[in-house]
Amino acid sequence: MPRKSYESESDAVLSLTPPHHLGKIASAMWRKMVPVLNASNKMAPLDKNLVEMYASQYEIYRNAYEDIKENGQVTKVYKTVVNPVTGDVIANDMTGYKRNPSTQIYSDAIKQLKSLGSELGLSPASRAELMQLSLDDGKDKPSATEQLQALLNGGDYDES
Repeated sequence: MPRKSYESESDAVLSLTPPHHLGKIASAMWRKMVPVLNASNKMAPLDKNLVEMYASQYEIYRNAYEDIKENGQVTKVYKTVVNPVTGDVIANDMTGYKRNPSTQIYSDAIKQLKSLGSELGLSPASRAELMQLSLDDGKDKPSATEQLQALLNGGDYDES
């Protein structure tokens, strides 16, 4: 099967169809995100991996949360006391609590979602930053050639 050229890929926006390897929850997140991201006109096909990572981290986050709801944040830890002669269980003594491993998975997924979401412009702060960059692009700035000419003519180029 021939590969698409990079030129044709860069002209396209992100596909509305999620990658086949994404799970059910990640695919649903993909279908919610991509139309919004495509509408922002800030996405490129190279950003597909970021969107894919965000969607998969979202599924991990949701699965970890479901496990925490089902099993709790901590579980009791017991030590079984056994009679050394007969092998019978004498007692089950509670020794403390153990953290549910899903709490760490949940925490890590949230950190990844925040980081990836910021890169994709999904947080209010990152959207404001992207808007500022868009506004800055509209300013009349001398071209690189004009800046170089000014420096070569002995003057200092002032960016302000």
